[in-house]
This record gives sequence, C-alpha cells and structure tokens, in this order.
Amino acid sequence: MATPALDNGRPRPYLRAMEITFEHSFAAQVPLGVLEQTPDPAPAPALVVLNAGLAAQLGLPLEALHQHGAAWFSGAAWPASAVPRAMAYAGHQFGGFSPVLGDGRAHLLGEIVTPQGRFDLHLKGSGRTAFSRGGDGRAHLAPMLREYLISESMAALGIPTTRALAVTTTGRDVLRDGGLRKGAVLARIAASHIRVGTFEYFAARGDTASLRALLAHTLARHYPKAPPTAFGLLDAVIAAQSRLIAQWMGVGFVHGVMNTDNMALSGETIDYGPCAFLEAYDEDAVFSSIDHAGRYAYAMQPRILAWNISRLAQALLPLIDGDTAQAVDDANARLDGIAGIYRENWRAVFGRKLGLDAPSPADDALIEEFLTLIQGADFTSSFRALQEAKTNENRLANLLPQGRTPALQAWLNLWRKRTGKADLNAVNPAVIPRNHMVQAALDAAETGDMAPFHALAAQVQNPFGPETEREAYCLPAPPDFGPYKTFCGT
Repeated sequence: MATPALDNGRPRPYLRAMEITFEHSFAAQVPLGVLEQTPDPAPAPALVVLNAGLAAQLGLPLEALHQHGAAWFSGAAWPASAVPRAMAYAGHQFGGFSPVLGDGRAHLLGEIVTPQGRFDLHLKGSGRTAFSRGGDGRAHLAPMLREYLISESMAALGIPTTRALAVTTTGRDVLRDGGLRKGAVLARIAASHIRVGTFEYFAARGDTASLRALLAHTLARHYPKAPPTAFGLLDAVIAAQSRLIAQWMGVGFVHGVMNTDNMALSGETIDYGPCAFLEAYDEDAVFSSIDHAGRYAYAMQPRILAWNISRLAQALLPLIDGDTAQAVDDANARLDGIAGIYRENWRAVFGRKLGLDAPSPADDALIEEFLTLIQGADFTSSFRALQEAKTNENRLANLLPQGRTPALQAWLNLWRKRTGKADLNAVNPAVIPRNHMVQAALDAAETGDMAPFHALAAQVQNPFGPETEREAYCLPAPPDFGPYKTFCGT
C-alpha cells in the first residue's frame, strides 16, 4: 500500500483494523517530559529488515507490519492511536553537563501493552525535533543496522537490552563522513526510555513536581515492589545496573558512550552507537572514535556505573524528605555500597563462566588469575575453550601468548579441583558480533547486498550453539583488519 496522502502536512493514519494500538502513560503522567513533534516525511520508505520473532512476541499483526511497516517505522505515517513525541532529558556527556538534550533525532510513538509488560515503540533517525541542536535529526543505514545486530546479539546472550523491531530506509540521502548515505530509521522497543538524564532534566530546572511524578511513574513501571521513595528507586537502579554492567563485562562488551543520558532506569542496555566487543583481552580497550581519554574503556565501565548513579542520586535529593545533610549522608552510604554490589554480580557472572559452584570471595583470585592469563588472547575463544580444558588444555594453551604454559598448568590444577559438572559451552558463547564481520555486513548493506547482514544476524542469535559448520563466525579478525574504530553515526 502506498504512503497515504498528507493532511496539512501530517500523514493520514491507516485504518484502525490494520494498526498497532498504543497507550501513552508516560506523557499522561509526566507531561512536561515530552513535546509533540512530527517526524520528517519519508519520500520513499522501504522496509529493509523486520524482526518477525520480536513482533510475534509482542503480539503485533505481522501481515499489517509487512504491508505498512515501511511507512509506520520510517515516520511517513503512523497508526491513529500513535502520538509522535520527542522526550526531554539532560545528561552528563563525557563528564560535562548539558541541562537540555532530549530526542534530537527520535520520536516516541507510544507504548504497546502486552502480557509481558509495557513497551515503548521509538523511532530513531526520524527527523528534527525541538531538541536537535542544529542537527538534521536523521540517521543513515549502517549505524541503524549495527544497532539491530548488536542489540539482538545481546538479547540472545541473555543480557537486558532494548530490541530492534525494524530498520527502514527513507528514500532520502543524508550527508555523513564526507559523502551521501542512505537515510534510515530504526524502530526500537524498550521497557522505557527513561534515563538518568531524564531525572537530571527536571532537577536542573527545579521542577520538583515533575520530578516527583517521574519518580512515581518509574517505580510503578519498573520496580512496583520497591518502596515508593527516592531511595527505593535508587536502590533498585543500583541493583539492576550492577547486574547489567557485570553481564557486559562477562561477554567483553564495550558500550563506548556511557553518558548519563545513555543509562536507562529499566536496567536495559540502550543506545548502541560506538560499541564493540573485545577480541584480544585488554582492560584498556576503547573502540569509540571520540573517546580519546579512555573514559569509557572496558575496565572503566564499573567506575562509570558508580559515577552515573551518583548523578541520579544528586537529582533525587529534592524528593528526599527531612534533613538535607542526613539525606546526603544516606545517599552517599548507598553510593559507597555500589562497589560491593557490583563485585557480587561480577563474581556471579565470571564464576558461572568458569563453572564454579556457588562462587565466593575466595574464588576472586582464581577468576582474576585467569583474566591475567588471557591478557592479549582472544577473550571469547579463551572462555569457550574452558569446557574442553576440563580434560585437555591444548586448545586453550594454543590461544595464549607464548611463555604462559607453566602459569596455565598451575591455574588449571587449581581450577579443575574447583569447577563443577556444568556445561560451560552453555554460558560461554561461540559467536559474538565479531567486529570485522559486523563491518563487512554493514559495508555490503550500503551497496544493497543484505546477505552478509542476514547471515550474521542468524549466527549471533544462536551464540551458544556448536562451532561446527560456522567456524568462520567464531574466529577473531584477521591480522590485517587493524585497530577497530566505531562512530556514533550522528
């Protein structure tokens, strides 16, 4: 079906029988947190990829998505119950505070309510808004496909994440990296798009009423069993984010831009811009082209977790009743506890990867010694080799730099006494989105060849399966691939 005609510049919505039904609880309960904004018209929208599995999980009408998804997911048109809005937030970006950021190239269409919960449907790259700050509000194909690949990989790895529902091209080129690229929009599903920066936005404005409404909405939506207080939310977010970052570390994921506007209160991974996965294990690994100081390096992520949550605590202070000095002391006590909470989650994640039954603080040295052993070796392959290393260490030994065999033997003697019978291949992936394969898939897609993208997407959605007949997806980049740099795509 063709894109519908315009009525006074606004596309005419499709019939209700064909549409997705949306609710708008965030806009109703936190009205100053959104602005109604119209997406840019897409002159020739085309559906590039549709996540049919996710659509089925959400109970969305697949036939209608195939018929009308190009228009719905590009901003060319939207169902009658959708109300496109840009969300307001502030944020600390590389440590510097901006009191107003917001959705500069995105539109929230509304919330889909399913038996599994309430989910935002959000368009990314859909045009200028009041928050665009001079940008064109658009995106191009490669970064939108990157977010699809990486977020679907994270979901398959069991890590909380936003999900990609679809990628569409718009029929309008955008100027990026000195050339014209295919304009594209990502349709993203999230438990919500409430960020640390959302709370910072109202705190910076001194809008305590909206801050209080945001607190109530966030607790009801994400942590209904938590105490209905600022500290109830803070404690819940500390727990959720500590689990999340420990899981990132366990698969070698480097987010690349952990600004406070990229930390979701739901505990999901959000905003896959200059992200990548480790190949050679290096605590100082940085992939983002703009992170010159290594602020968001692999090993820095737990520290940034604590720093970002301290910004949330600061924003929540106006909602804490009673003595201000006591409130600050109570907040600081919670912040001081983050390191211990994170460490427990880190131990649980890496303990599972090593097959340790009920890992305790006494196991920390065993975990850390293994990480020292694999320094410079392929991170994913080294952990994957552990199942075989229970009886034969040759594969693991061959992965390590020369000269580490004696240290490996000593470590194996201790580990074999401690590890259990669990199948370690069920927790250590064979396939991650290898950087060279991601780049090759994106480069091909920009020429119109989607076959490498679909092949890679199928593999990353089966991360723990056997290596047999897909060995190429399990190998690190060839030596001539060189240092990998990623970009935000804005």
